[in-house]
Amino acid sequence: MLLPLVLRSQHNGTTAFSKVKPVPSQLQQLPLGEVQPGGWLRDELRKNLSGFTGNLDSLAPDLILHDDIYGKNRLSKKIKSKNVGAVAEEGEWQVQYLWWNSETQSNWLDGFMRTAVLLNDKKQLKKAEQIINRLLATQDKDGYIGIYDKELRYKFDNENGELWAKATLYRVLLGWYEHKKDKRILAAVERAVANVMRSYPAYQSHPFYSVNPNAGGLTHGLVFTDVLEQLFVITKKQHYLDYCLFLYKDFSEQILNEDAQYQKLLDINLPLKGHGVHTYEHLRPVIAAFYASGNPALKKALDHFLLKIKKVITPSGAPLGDEFILGRAADARTGYEYCSLHELMAAWISLLVKTANKKHADDTEHLFFNAVLGNTHPHESAICYLKQDNAFVLAGGNNGDTTDKHQTRYRYSPVHKEAAVCCVPNAGRIMPYYILHMWMKDNDGLAASLLGPSTVSTSIKNSAVTINEETAYPFENSIRFTVQCKQPTAFALKIRKPDWALHVQTSLPYIEENGFLIFRQLWKKETVFSVSFHTEVVKYQTATNEVYFKSGPFVLCRQIEAKQTVTKTYSVQGLHESMYHPVQPSLFQYTNEILQPYEQKPHTFTTWMLNSTTGKKEVVMLEPMAKSILRQVSFQVKEQ
Repeated sequence: MLLPLVLRSQHNGTTAFSKVKPVPSQLQQLPLGEVQPGGWLRDELRKNLSGFTGNLDSLAPDLILHDDIYGKNRLSKKIKSKNVGAVAEEGEWQVQYLWWNSETQSNWLDGFMRTAVLLNDKKQLKKAEQIINRLLATQDKDGYIGIYDKELRYKFDNENGELWAKATLYRVLLGWYEHKKDKRILAAVERAVANVMRSYPAYQSHPFYSVNPNAGGLTHGLVFTDVLEQLFVITKKQHYLDYCLFLYKDFSEQILNEDAQYQKLLDINLPLKGHGVHTYEHLRPVIAAFYASGNPALKKALDHFLLKIKKVITPSGAPLGDEFILGRAADARTGYEYCSLHELMAAWISLLVKTANKKHADDTEHLFFNAVLGNTHPHESAICYLKQDNAFVLAGGNNGDTTDKHQTRYRYSPVHKEAAVCCVPNAGRIMPYYILHMWMKDNDGLAASLLGPSTVSTSIKNSAVTINEETAYPFENSIRFTVQCKQPTAFALKIRKPDWALHVQTSLPYIEENGFLIFRQLWKKETVFSVSFHTEVVKYQTATNEVYFKSGPFVLCRQIEAKQTVTKTYSVQGLHESMYHPVQPSLFQYTNEILQPYEQKPHTFTTWMLNSTTGKKEVVMLEPMAKSILRQVSFQVKEQ
């Protein structure tokens, strides 16, 4: 086994992974269920639960139901192949994907369970409980919950899914604990994590060592830090955060083709190259390592990582990666993966929780309202595995590219089984995780950090407090808040002012600090007030010198009329796979004409643009790319 490198920083000769002074989080996440969705968010959750989130187990039963990978079908040396859903050639390489169904199952269950909790769907909650109880029953006497038999577990020098399978499942179990408040669930997770710590003792083992630098499941496992951080939130036990630091240290010391390793991050001129979803999910462990240590060397690595990611963000907020980044810069034509949308959004939220910096909330909303809603089918329960901001054709390849006959990811499906059943499970997770962080606590009271229709019910100073946020935001810019207290309670209610808001109107006095509107008062039995944000359309430029427009929270697009071709129908009513071709495949150029508001629709404008096919000017409507299928987001500038 290769000996680890000794990584040293430039700060007083200490190692880059020395624990200096942990940095506490500025916001406190509320337990699952204390924030409930309303309005369009609730409607979207219902659509998912009656669609792919509620039915994925029956749509891909061989991957989710038939492979009891955490129980009787645990992996052993005898197993050389497994159906994981992807279409590929036979060969030894398939062994590296033997863990794959654990990801599919657990990420699906995570989204399914959280959606059932948020909708309080009794039937689906009972189903989730049965699955979770069965998984808890697989725990061995030594605490192990995972996918390997005793002959294999913790004995790897190559690709494996040990930590990754645990991370995806333990996130489910901790969410279920928050919902059920059953200490036996928490005890089971703590025993399972203790088993990991005994088997991979900190600074005495190398969980990320691999003879092969390309080890996808192994490096996915770095996000085991998600579990450790949530355990710290629940238990306040510092050793969970300390173990985050150890995991990132060992990950950085191995020879791996991963962007997030410490030494690579220090080289600010080294571009991101790796598999996109790995790179973006690894931002969270780097964040965790810095905040667990307070080490300035890790802060420098984190700052560099954020600068590198900035270069690969498309106009919609999506991170480039179709499936690899390959050192490219992003523009409106580069593809991105749905999994990466979830992973990067989770990283922005992690930074928001730790810093209370509104910038990270703005980044979260920008990605969610544009890239996520623009990748989700507006009417049906389906997503694109890969999509672009400029989506001219959705027929398998990138905007009609047919050079790869196996490429099917650029189209709508409720499963995407021929590629991998990874993006659809994450599509079931992304909205519950957004809702979970809409409201958070700080030392002064409550913060509406991510805006939208919701209700929060919690306790402040031992008093029950409920706040209803009534709005169609982001589709409108006005919000009505109703604050109800069981007894008069003094606290600060903080409402984030979006970065695009030029000015604010409210019916209560407030002060503004650090981008939040702060309403500090003694709240009595019921208080109703309103907040309105005002904006104007803004023009931006891409790295390729094209222009795009933003109005409030939305990136605008010219929607392209499309013809749908259904290629497969499922037994669940309304679920099918489909491709889209433009009815008239013309692109338009911007001629510096003024955008005029279209009064019938908010965030919608008309302007004159040049049809590049006919050479004539036409009136074009620009509207939010959210809920669009085919669209043009960026425009070449044609001087007139």
